[in-house]
Amino acid sequence: MSDKCDLCLLGLIVLSSLLSGSSGWDDVFISSGGNVRLSCNNALSDCTSTTWTYSRRSVVKLIDGGMKNIDTERHERLSLGSNCSLNINKITIEDRGLYTCQQYENGQQQGLDADVLLHVLHVSLSSSSSSSSSSSSQTEISPGRSVTLSCQLYSDLGSPCHILVSSKSFQLLWVNQAGVDLQTDSRYQISPPNRCIRTLTTTLLNEDHNREWRCEVTHRNQFKTSVTYTVKYSVDSSTLIPVSRSISQKKSSPTTSAAPTQGT
Repeated sequence: MSDKCDLCLLGLIVLSSLLSGSSGWDDVFISSGGNVRLSCNNALSDCTSTTWTYSRRSVVKLIDGGMKNIDTERHERLSLGSNCSLNINKITIEDRGLYTCQQYENGQQQGLDADVLLHVLHVSLSSSSSSSSSSSSQTEISPGRSVTLSCQLYSDLGSPCHILVSSKSFQLLWVNQAGVDLQTDSRYQISPPNRCIRTLTTTLLNEDHNREWRCEVTHRNQFKTSVTYTVKYSVDSSTLIPVSRSISQKKSSPTTSAAPTQGT
Protein backbone atom coordinates (compact mmCIF):
# COMPACT_ATOMS: atom_id res chain seq x y z
CA MET A 1 0.00 0.00 0.00
CA SER A 2 1.33 3.46 -0.88
CA ASP A 3 2.08 6.10 1.76
CA LYS A 4 -0.86 8.14 0.44
CA CYS A 5 -3.24 5.22 0.84
CA ASP A 6 -1.82 4.50 4.30
CA LEU A 7 -2.64 8.07 5.35
CA CYS A 8 -6.15 7.79 3.89
CA LEU A 9 -6.69 4.66 6.00
CA LEU A 10 -5.32 6.39 9.10
CA GLY A 11 -7.67 9.30 8.50
CA LEU A 12 -10.62 6.94 8.31
CA ILE A 13 -9.54 5.23 11.55
CA VAL A 14 -9.27 8.57 13.33
CA LEU A 15 -12.65 9.75 12.01
CA SER A 16 -14.34 6.49 12.99
CA SER A 17 -12.85 6.66 16.50
CA LEU A 18 -14.02 10.25 16.98
CA LEU A 19 -17.54 9.49 15.78
CA SER A 20 -17.80 6.50 18.09
CA GLY A 21 -16.45 8.48 21.04
CA SER A 22 -13.52 6.13 21.52
CA SER A 23 -9.95 5.74 20.35
CA GLY A 24 -7.67 2.83 19.71
CA TRP A 25 -4.56 4.64 20.92
CA ASP A 26 -3.00 6.03 24.07
CA ASP A 27 -2.73 9.83 24.23
CA VAL A 28 0.69 11.03 25.37
CA PHE A 29 1.55 14.67 26.08
CA ILE A 30 5.02 16.19 26.07
CA SER A 31 6.44 19.72 26.00
CA SER A 32 8.69 20.70 23.11
CA GLY A 33 12.32 20.19 24.08
CA GLY A 34 11.51 17.38 26.50
CA ASN A 35 12.19 13.64 26.37
CA VAL A 36 9.49 10.99 26.12
CA ARG A 37 9.17 7.22 26.40
CA LEU A 38 6.46 5.49 24.37
CA SER A 39 5.43 2.07 25.64
CA CYS A 40 5.14 -1.08 23.52
CA ASN A 41 2.88 -4.01 24.45
CA ASN A 42 5.96 -6.19 24.89
CA ALA A 43 4.96 -9.82 24.31
CA LEU A 44 8.48 -11.24 23.83
CA SER A 45 11.55 -11.80 25.98
CA ASP A 46 13.70 -9.53 23.79
CA CYS A 47 13.23 -6.75 21.25
CA THR A 48 15.03 -8.18 18.23
CA SER A 49 11.78 -8.51 16.30
CA THR A 50 10.28 -5.18 17.37
CA THR A 51 9.11 -2.67 14.78
CA TRP A 52 8.16 0.96 15.47
CA THR A 53 6.50 3.02 12.73
CA TYR A 54 5.55 6.71 12.66
CA SER A 55 2.57 8.12 10.75
CA ARG A 56 1.64 11.70 9.94
CA ARG A 57 2.55 13.07 6.52
CA SER A 58 3.69 9.58 5.53
CA VAL A 59 4.37 6.21 7.15
CA VAL A 60 8.01 5.84 8.23
CA LYS A 61 9.67 2.80 9.80
CA LEU A 62 11.80 4.05 12.71
CA ILE A 63 12.80 0.69 14.24
CA ASP A 64 12.99 -2.52 12.24
CA GLY A 65 13.95 -5.82 13.86
CA GLY A 66 15.12 -3.97 16.96
CA MET A 67 17.49 -1.77 14.90
CA LYS A 68 17.19 1.94 14.17
CA ASN A 69 16.57 3.11 10.64
CA ILE A 70 19.51 5.48 10.18
CA ASP A 71 17.94 6.95 7.05
CA THR A 72 15.42 8.93 9.11
CA GLU A 73 16.21 12.54 10.08
CA ARG A 74 15.49 11.92 13.75
CA HIS A 75 17.45 8.67 14.18
CA GLU A 76 20.06 10.28 16.46
CA ARG A 77 17.31 11.24 18.90
CA LEU A 78 15.82 7.75 19.04
CA SER A 79 16.67 4.72 21.14
CA LEU A 80 14.99 1.43 22.01
CA GLY A 81 14.42 0.76 25.71
CA SER A 82 14.98 -2.56 27.43
CA ASN A 83 11.22 -3.16 27.44
CA CYS A 84 11.01 -2.32 23.71
CA SER A 85 9.75 1.19 24.44
CA LEU A 86 10.66 3.96 22.00
CA ASN A 87 12.64 6.79 23.57
CA ILE A 88 12.65 10.17 21.80
CA ASN A 89 14.90 13.00 23.01
CA LYS A 90 14.59 16.76 22.41
CA ILE A 91 11.03 16.62 21.17
CA THR A 92 9.99 19.07 18.44
CA ILE A 93 6.52 19.89 17.13
CA GLU A 94 7.38 17.82 14.05
CA ASP A 95 7.47 14.70 16.26
CA ARG A 96 3.72 14.82 16.82
CA GLY A 97 1.71 12.02 15.28
CA LEU A 98 0.90 8.34 15.60
CA TYR A 99 3.52 5.78 16.69
CA THR A 100 2.85 2.06 16.37
CA CYS A 101 4.79 -0.82 17.92
CA GLN A 102 4.53 -4.35 16.51
CA GLN A 103 6.38 -7.55 17.42
CA TYR A 104 6.85 -10.70 15.38
CA GLU A 105 7.98 -14.27 15.93
CA ASN A 106 8.46 -16.72 13.05
CA GLY A 107 6.70 -14.25 10.80
CA GLN A 108 3.63 -14.06 13.04
CA GLN A 109 2.70 -10.94 14.96
CA GLN A 110 2.71 -11.43 18.72
CA GLY A 111 0.11 -9.48 20.67
CA LEU A 112 -1.76 -6.42 19.44
CA ASP A 113 -0.46 -3.19 17.94
CA ALA A 114 0.56 -0.62 20.54
CA ASP A 115 -0.63 2.72 19.13
CA VAL A 116 0.44 5.98 20.77
CA LEU A 117 -0.70 9.41 19.63
CA LEU A 118 1.91 11.98 20.64
CA HIS A 119 0.70 15.53 21.38
CA VAL A 120 3.36 18.27 21.66
CA LEU A 121 2.82 21.46 23.70
CA HIS A 122 4.75 24.50 22.49
CA VAL A 123 4.85 28.20 23.43
CA SER A 124 6.08 31.02 21.20
CA LEU A 125 6.69 34.68 22.07
CA SER A 126 5.96 37.85 20.14
CA SER A 127 6.49 41.45 21.25
CA SER A 128 5.46 44.94 20.14
CA SER A 129 9.20 45.64 19.78
CA SER A 130 9.50 43.07 17.02
CA SER A 131 7.40 42.28 13.97
CA SER A 132 8.30 38.61 14.18
CA SER A 133 7.38 35.82 16.53
CA SER A 134 9.95 33.62 18.19
CA SER A 135 10.27 30.90 20.78
CA SER A 136 14.03 31.48 20.88
CA SER A 137 15.85 32.79 23.95
CA GLN A 138 17.39 35.45 21.68
CA THR A 139 14.29 37.67 21.56
CA GLU A 140 14.99 40.96 23.39
CA ILE A 141 12.11 42.96 24.87
CA SER A 142 11.88 45.68 27.53
CA PRO A 143 9.50 46.91 30.25
CA GLY A 144 6.53 48.80 28.88
CA ARG A 145 6.34 46.57 25.84
CA SER A 146 3.28 44.50 25.07
CA VAL A 147 4.04 40.79 24.76
CA THR A 148 1.98 37.88 23.57
CA LEU A 149 2.67 34.26 24.47
CA SER A 150 0.98 31.75 22.22
CA CYS A 151 0.47 28.27 23.66
CA GLN A 152 -0.37 25.61 21.12
CA LEU A 153 -1.09 21.90 21.34
CA TYR A 154 0.10 20.15 18.19
CA SER A 155 -1.88 16.97 17.65
CA ASP A 156 -2.83 16.70 13.99
CA LEU A 157 -2.96 13.36 12.20
CA GLY A 158 -4.64 13.95 8.85
CA SER A 159 -7.18 16.08 10.73
CA PRO A 160 -7.07 19.58 12.27
CA CYS A 161 -6.16 19.53 15.95
CA HIS A 162 -9.53 20.88 17.10
CA ILE A 163 -11.35 18.03 15.32
CA LEU A 164 -8.98 15.37 16.59
CA VAL A 165 -9.29 16.33 20.27
CA SER A 166 -12.84 17.73 20.29
CA SER A 167 -14.30 14.72 22.11
CA LYS A 168 -11.52 14.30 24.66
CA SER A 169 -12.04 17.25 27.06
CA PHE A 170 -8.53 18.68 26.60
CA GLN A 171 -8.04 22.22 27.86
CA LEU A 172 -5.25 24.81 27.72
CA LEU A 173 -4.84 27.14 30.71
CA TRP A 174 -2.55 30.08 31.48
CA VAL A 175 -1.72 30.18 35.20
CA ASN A 176 0.66 32.05 37.50
CA GLN A 177 3.33 30.65 39.82
CA ALA A 178 0.65 29.75 42.38
CA GLY A 179 -1.37 27.89 39.77
CA VAL A 180 -4.14 30.52 39.66
CA ASP A 181 -5.93 30.89 36.32
CA LEU A 182 -4.80 34.20 34.78
CA GLN A 183 -8.22 34.56 33.19
CA THR A 184 -9.33 35.99 36.55
CA ASP A 185 -6.73 38.83 36.44
CA SER A 186 -7.77 41.89 34.39
CA ARG A 187 -4.12 42.68 33.66
CA TYR A 188 -3.96 39.77 31.22
CA GLN A 189 -5.90 39.36 28.01
CA ILE A 190 -6.48 35.65 27.46
CA SER A 191 -7.93 34.49 24.16
CA PRO A 192 -11.23 32.55 24.28
CA PRO A 193 -10.97 28.85 25.14
CA ASN A 194 -9.69 26.75 22.26
CA ARG A 195 -8.50 23.19 22.64
CA CYS A 196 -5.47 23.72 20.41
CA ILE A 197 -4.21 27.29 20.94
CA ARG A 198 -4.54 29.95 23.62
CA THR A 199 -2.73 33.28 23.86
CA LEU A 200 -1.77 35.50 26.77
CA THR A 201 -1.17 39.22 26.15
CA THR A 202 0.09 41.73 28.72
CA THR A 203 2.28 44.81 29.11
CA LEU A 204 5.52 44.18 31.00
CA LEU A 205 6.02 45.94 34.33
CA ASN A 206 9.23 46.56 36.28
CA GLU A 207 8.05 44.18 38.99
CA ASP A 208 7.78 41.35 36.46
CA HIS A 209 11.39 40.37 37.17
CA ASN A 210 11.44 36.59 37.81
CA ARG A 211 7.70 36.32 37.21
CA GLU A 212 6.51 33.03 35.72
CA TRP A 213 3.62 32.39 33.38
CA ARG A 214 2.77 28.77 32.73
CA CYS A 215 0.65 27.15 30.05
CA GLU A 216 -0.83 23.83 31.09
CA VAL A 217 -2.71 21.17 29.19
CA THR A 218 -5.25 19.22 31.20
CA HIS A 219 -7.53 16.32 30.43
CA ARG A 220 -10.72 16.16 32.48
CA ASN A 221 -9.06 18.50 34.99
CA GLN A 222 -5.98 16.27 35.29
CA PHE A 223 -2.59 17.91 34.62
CA LYS A 224 -0.63 16.40 31.72
CA THR A 225 2.27 18.71 30.87
CA SER A 226 3.18 22.40 30.81
CA VAL A 227 5.58 25.02 29.48
CA THR A 228 6.78 27.85 31.74
CA TYR A 229 8.15 31.23 30.69
CA THR A 230 10.18 33.16 33.25
CA VAL A 231 10.78 36.91 32.88
CA LYS A 232 14.22 38.21 33.92
CA TYR A 233 15.52 41.78 33.81
CA SER A 234 19.09 42.89 33.24
CA VAL A 235 21.05 44.54 36.06
CA ASP A 236 20.09 48.10 35.04
CA SER A 237 16.45 47.05 34.51
CA SER A 238 16.41 48.86 31.18
CA THR A 239 16.41 45.76 29.05
CA LEU A 240 14.63 42.49 29.57
CA ILE A 241 16.96 39.53 29.37
CA PRO A 242 15.57 37.14 26.73
CA VAL A 243 12.66 35.14 28.06
CA SER A 244 13.70 31.62 28.98
CA ARG A 245 11.62 28.47 28.84
CA SER A 246 11.58 25.60 31.28
CA ILE A 247 9.64 22.39 31.06
CA SER A 248 7.46 20.89 33.75
CA GLN A 249 5.81 17.57 33.19
CA LYS A 250 4.20 14.72 35.07
CA LYS A 251 6.53 11.76 35.49
CA SER A 252 4.57 9.32 37.62
CA SER A 253 3.24 7.20 34.75
CA PRO A 254 4.89 3.85 34.06
CA THR A 255 4.08 4.25 30.34
CA THR A 256 5.75 7.55 29.55
CA SER A 257 7.50 10.44 31.18
CA ALA A 258 4.68 12.67 30.00
CA ALA A 259 1.63 10.93 31.47
CA PRO A 260 -0.53 9.24 28.81
CA THR A 261 -4.31 9.33 28.77
CA GLN A 262 -5.87 6.00 27.94
CA GLY A 263 -8.34 6.15 25.08
CA THR A 264 -11.93 5.64 26.13
